[in-house]
Amino acid sequence: MRKILRVLAWIGLALALSGGPVMAQTGTEGALQITQVVNRLQTPWAIAFLPDGRALITERRGRLLLVQDGQARSVQGVRGVPDVAAQGQGGLLDVMVPRDFATSRAVFLTYAKVQPGGGAGTALSVGRLSEDGRRLEDLRLLFEAPPGWSGGRHFGSRVVEAPDGTLFLTLGERGDRSSAQDRGNTNGSILRLNRDGSVPADNPFVGQAGIRPEIWSFGHRNPQGAALDATGQLWAVEHGARGGDEINLIRKGANYGWPVISYGTHYSGEPIGEGQAKPGMEQPAFYWDPSIAPSGMTIYDGRLIPGWRGSLLVGSLKFNYIARLAGTPLREVGQIRSAATRRVRDVAQAPDGSLWFLSEGNGAAYRIAPAE
Repeated sequence: MRKILRVLAWIGLALALSGGPVMAQTGTEGALQITQVVNRLQTPWAIAFLPDGRALITERRGRLLLVQDGQARSVQGVRGVPDVAAQGQGGLLDVMVPRDFATSRAVFLTYAKVQPGGGAGTALSVGRLSEDGRRLEDLRLLFEAPPGWSGGRHFGSRVVEAPDGTLFLTLGERGDRSSAQDRGNTNGSILRLNRDGSVPADNPFVGQAGIRPEIWSFGHRNPQGAALDATGQLWAVEHGARGGDEINLIRKGANYGWPVISYGTHYSGEPIGEGQAKPGMEQPAFYWDPSIAPSGMTIYDGRLIPGWRGSLLVGSLKFNYIARLAGTPLREVGQIRSAATRRVRDVAQAPDGSLWFLSEGNGAAYRIAPAE
């Protein structure tokens, strides 16, 4: 029997739940029900949906799972996944299903790829999901970060399909802070690629000597969440150090400041860079201090919870909740907390308008929808 929780998610008010089922009313949204649909996951990282409502879930150690009908008993492994460097924060990371899946059956994966010399770099591959959903066929490598970094942290990485069909790919700075300002490599950048892995001719730095042409924006620390809003604009959420987790509206060619400016400090308590602002560097749309350790995000446009349309929903690894942000200027207007929200790794919207999230802390996937 699937486990069901009910959660209080007030607009502008968060309620921490110590565990156990909870019945609550949420004002304009009514009662929300959290249902566990998959369990026994091992370090789940990302979730994406096929048009028919089936879900693909990645596990960092390298497994891709297909959830056939929203029930744990119908989960099957998908063969043909690339080999991954499951070390530190690396492994099999994001999964993305493009808008034309019904005809292309394409599935995009990001992951930490083993590189010469014992290091690993963020990579992007695409394969075709077989008709029976049991394997990826014709797997192709589209992008691989230049080698040279051996640390096991700050890989990014999310892949988002832009309205024009190009791909945005987020990369962390691999723990090498200064490399986020060096456009001669792709660390600490958001890239824009064509679907075949080539570079779009209208990228901002195409043809500029010494700059990687894939770069769309730079000066990022470790963006682990990204999503498009209703206008097609890209938003990203990234980890700060001690404080300074940021949500950014991503602009073509823009510099987001890391590690020159930040609203956080180093873990030692020492200041970062030159302060909180500098000409030519973007300010965040929102930041957290203290850090919440943000993870995946989605921007809700469904009909099941109409009061949340346009809201950014961001998972927290540190404080075990899902933050809801809205308004101009952007602000945190609510939190979803329950016994289920333990190290929330990803948040995604299903085709039916429900929300799913991955709880890394207890290895499970949950669905949020209005109570029946």
